[in-house]
Amino acid sequence: MDPDTVTLEVETAMEAALENMAKEFAGVRTGKASPALVENVEIEVKAYGSKMRLRELAVITTPEPRQIIVQPFDPSTVEDIDKGIREAQLGFNPVNEGKQLRLPVPDLTEERRKEMVKRVKGIAEDTKVRIRSCRKEGMDQGKKMKNEKILGEDAQRDFEAQIQEITDRYAKRADEETAAKEKDIMTV
Repeated sequence: MDPDTVTLEVETAMEAALENMAKEFAGVRTGKASPALVENVEIEVKAYGSKMRLRELAVITTPEPRQIIVQPFDPSTVEDIDKGIREAQLGFNPVNEGKQLRLPVPDLTEERRKEMVKRVKGIAEDTKVRIRSCRKEGMDQGKKMKNEKILGEDAQRDFEAQIQEITDRYAKRADEETAAKEKDIMTV
Protein backbone atom coordinates (compact mmCIF):
# COMPACT_ATOMS: atom_id res chain seq x y z
CA MET A 1 0.00 0.00 0.00
CA ASP A 2 1.37 3.39 -0.95
CA PRO A 3 0.05 6.92 -0.35
CA ASP A 4 -0.78 7.56 -4.02
CA THR A 5 -2.92 4.42 -4.22
CA VAL A 6 -4.80 5.34 -1.03
CA THR A 7 -5.35 8.90 -2.29
CA LEU A 8 -6.71 7.57 -5.58
CA GLU A 9 -9.03 5.13 -3.77
CA VAL A 10 -10.36 7.92 -1.52
CA GLU A 11 -10.95 10.21 -4.49
CA THR A 12 -12.66 7.43 -6.47
CA ALA A 13 -15.00 6.67 -3.54
CA MET A 14 -15.88 10.37 -3.19
CA GLU A 15 -16.56 10.63 -6.92
CA ALA A 16 -18.87 7.61 -6.66
CA ALA A 17 -20.76 9.33 -3.81
CA LEU A 18 -21.30 12.42 -6.00
CA GLU A 19 -22.43 10.29 -8.95
CA ASN A 20 -24.93 8.53 -6.69
CA MET A 21 -26.20 11.92 -5.49
CA ALA A 22 -26.67 13.05 -9.11
CA LYS A 23 -28.70 9.90 -9.88
CA GLU A 24 -30.90 10.50 -6.83
CA PHE A 25 -31.32 14.17 -7.78
CA ALA A 26 -32.52 13.10 -11.26
CA GLY A 27 -35.47 11.37 -9.63
CA VAL A 28 -36.59 14.53 -7.81
CA ARG A 29 -39.21 16.51 -9.73
CA THR A 30 -38.44 20.02 -10.86
CA GLY A 31 -41.63 20.71 -12.80
CA LYS A 32 -40.04 19.58 -16.08
CA ALA A 33 -40.69 16.16 -17.57
CA SER A 34 -37.80 13.71 -17.40
CA PRO A 35 -37.66 9.92 -17.84
CA ALA A 36 -35.66 9.78 -14.58
CA LEU A 37 -38.82 10.75 -12.67
CA VAL A 38 -40.39 7.34 -13.32
CA GLU A 39 -37.73 4.97 -14.69
CA ASN A 40 -36.97 3.39 -11.30
CA VAL A 41 -40.61 2.80 -10.29
CA GLU A 42 -41.08 -0.85 -9.30
CA ILE A 43 -43.88 -2.46 -11.29
CA GLU A 44 -45.57 -5.71 -10.23
CA VAL A 45 -46.03 -7.52 -13.56
CA LYS A 46 -48.63 -10.25 -13.21
CA ALA A 47 -47.78 -11.86 -16.57
CA TYR A 48 -44.13 -12.31 -15.54
CA GLY A 49 -44.87 -13.00 -11.87
CA SER A 50 -42.22 -10.56 -10.66
CA LYS A 51 -41.37 -6.94 -9.91
CA MET A 52 -39.40 -4.99 -12.48
CA ARG A 53 -38.24 -1.41 -12.87
CA LEU A 54 -40.21 0.61 -15.39
CA ARG A 55 -37.13 1.22 -17.55
CA GLU A 56 -36.87 -2.58 -18.04
CA LEU A 57 -40.47 -2.75 -19.27
CA ALA A 58 -40.90 0.27 -21.52
CA VAL A 59 -39.43 3.09 -23.57
CA ILE A 60 -39.83 6.34 -21.64
CA THR A 61 -39.77 9.60 -23.61
CA THR A 62 -40.53 13.27 -23.03
CA PRO A 63 -41.96 14.70 -26.27
CA GLU A 64 -42.94 17.92 -24.48
CA PRO A 65 -41.60 19.70 -21.37
CA ARG A 66 -44.72 18.79 -19.35
CA GLN A 67 -45.38 15.27 -20.58
CA ILE A 68 -43.90 11.79 -20.28
CA ILE A 69 -44.84 8.95 -22.64
CA VAL A 70 -44.41 5.35 -21.49
CA GLN A 71 -44.50 2.78 -24.32
CA PRO A 72 -44.30 -0.80 -22.96
CA PHE A 73 -42.29 -3.35 -24.93
CA ASP A 74 -45.16 -5.76 -24.22
CA PRO A 75 -48.57 -4.03 -24.62
CA SER A 76 -50.16 -6.54 -22.21
CA THR A 77 -48.27 -4.85 -19.33
CA VAL A 78 -49.95 -1.44 -19.77
CA GLU A 79 -52.43 -2.05 -16.94
CA ASP A 80 -49.68 -3.22 -14.54
CA ILE A 81 -47.54 -0.18 -15.38
CA ASP A 82 -50.52 2.17 -14.92
CA LYS A 83 -51.23 0.65 -11.49
CA GLY A 84 -47.54 0.74 -10.47
CA ILE A 85 -47.14 4.43 -11.35
CA ARG A 86 -50.29 5.32 -9.40
CA GLU A 87 -49.15 3.30 -6.36
CA ALA A 88 -45.74 5.01 -6.40
CA GLN A 89 -47.52 8.25 -5.40
CA LEU A 90 -45.32 10.51 -7.49
CA GLY A 91 -48.17 12.90 -8.23
CA PHE A 92 -48.79 11.59 -11.75
CA ASN A 93 -52.20 10.63 -13.10
CA PRO A 94 -51.47 8.32 -16.05
CA VAL A 95 -53.76 8.43 -19.08
CA ASN A 96 -54.05 4.92 -20.54
CA GLU A 97 -54.17 5.12 -24.36
CA GLY A 98 -54.25 1.36 -24.94
CA LYS A 99 -50.70 0.69 -26.11
CA GLN A 100 -49.04 3.51 -24.18
CA LEU A 101 -49.44 5.72 -21.14
CA ARG A 102 -49.36 9.50 -21.21
CA LEU A 103 -48.25 11.17 -17.96
CA PRO A 104 -49.03 14.88 -17.79
CA VAL A 105 -46.54 16.53 -15.42
CA PRO A 106 -48.57 18.81 -13.15
CA ASP A 107 -47.26 22.14 -11.94
CA LEU A 108 -45.64 21.93 -8.53
CA THR A 109 -47.28 23.86 -5.71
CA GLU A 110 -45.11 26.01 -3.45
CA GLU A 111 -45.60 23.50 -0.64
CA ARG A 112 -44.58 20.57 -2.87
CA ARG A 113 -41.50 22.50 -4.05
CA LYS A 114 -40.44 23.01 -0.43
CA GLU A 115 -40.88 19.28 0.24
CA MET A 116 -38.69 18.53 -2.78
CA VAL A 117 -36.01 20.93 -1.51
CA LYS A 118 -36.06 19.14 1.87
CA ARG A 119 -35.61 15.83 0.08
CA VAL A 120 -32.72 17.23 -1.95
CA LYS A 121 -31.05 18.54 1.21
CA GLY A 122 -31.43 15.10 2.80
CA ILE A 123 -29.82 13.42 -0.21
CA ALA A 124 -27.01 15.99 -0.12
CA GLU A 125 -26.40 15.44 3.60
CA ASP A 126 -26.22 11.67 3.08
CA THR A 127 -23.67 12.28 0.33
CA LYS A 128 -21.57 14.51 2.58
CA VAL A 129 -21.65 11.79 5.27
CA ARG A 130 -20.32 9.33 2.65
CA ILE A 131 -17.60 11.83 1.68
CA ARG A 132 -16.57 12.27 5.33
CA SER A 133 -16.55 8.50 5.74
CA CYS A 134 -14.14 8.25 2.78
CA ARG A 135 -12.00 10.93 4.44
CA LYS A 136 -11.90 8.95 7.69
CA GLU A 137 -10.86 5.80 5.83
CA GLY A 138 -8.06 7.75 4.12
CA MET A 139 -6.87 9.24 7.42
CA ASP A 140 -6.92 5.78 9.04
CA GLN A 141 -4.83 4.44 6.17
CA GLY A 142 -2.38 7.30 6.72
CA LYS A 143 -1.98 6.36 10.39
CA LYS A 144 -1.57 2.71 9.44
CA MET A 145 1.16 3.61 6.90
CA LYS A 146 2.93 5.66 9.58
CA ASN A 147 2.78 2.74 12.05
CA GLU A 148 4.17 0.42 9.36
CA LYS A 149 6.98 2.94 8.74
CA ILE A 150 5.84 3.54 5.14
CA LEU A 151 5.35 7.22 5.99
CA GLY A 152 7.35 9.43 8.31
CA GLU A 153 5.87 12.08 10.59
CA ASP A 154 6.08 14.88 7.99
CA ALA A 155 4.93 12.65 5.14
CA GLN A 156 1.89 11.60 7.16
CA ARG A 157 1.00 15.24 7.83
CA ASP A 158 1.33 16.03 4.12
CA PHE A 159 -0.76 12.97 3.25
CA GLU A 160 -3.52 14.00 5.68
CA ALA A 161 -3.47 17.55 4.30
CA GLN A 162 -3.90 16.13 0.80
CA ILE A 163 -6.84 13.95 1.92
CA GLN A 164 -8.44 16.99 3.58
CA GLU A 165 -7.99 19.07 0.42
CA ILE A 166 -9.71 16.35 -1.64
CA THR A 167 -12.52 16.15 0.94
CA ASP A 168 -13.04 19.92 0.86
CA ARG A 169 -13.15 19.90 -2.94
CA TYR A 170 -15.81 17.16 -3.07
CA ALA A 171 -17.90 18.69 -0.26
CA LYS A 172 -17.87 21.99 -2.18
CA ARG A 173 -19.01 20.22 -5.36
CA ALA A 174 -21.84 18.57 -3.41
CA ASP A 175 -22.91 21.97 -2.07
CA GLU A 176 -22.79 23.54 -5.55
CA GLU A 177 -24.83 20.73 -7.15
CA THR A 178 -27.35 20.92 -4.29
CA ALA A 179 -27.75 24.68 -4.68
CA ALA A 180 -28.27 24.28 -8.43
CA LYS A 181 -30.91 21.57 -7.90
CA GLU A 182 -32.71 23.69 -5.25
CA LYS A 183 -32.76 26.65 -7.64
CA ASP A 184 -34.10 24.40 -10.39
CA ILE A 185 -36.90 23.14 -8.10
CA MET A 186 -37.89 26.59 -6.85
CA THR A 187 -37.92 28.16 -10.35
CA VAL A 188 -41.52 28.42 -11.52
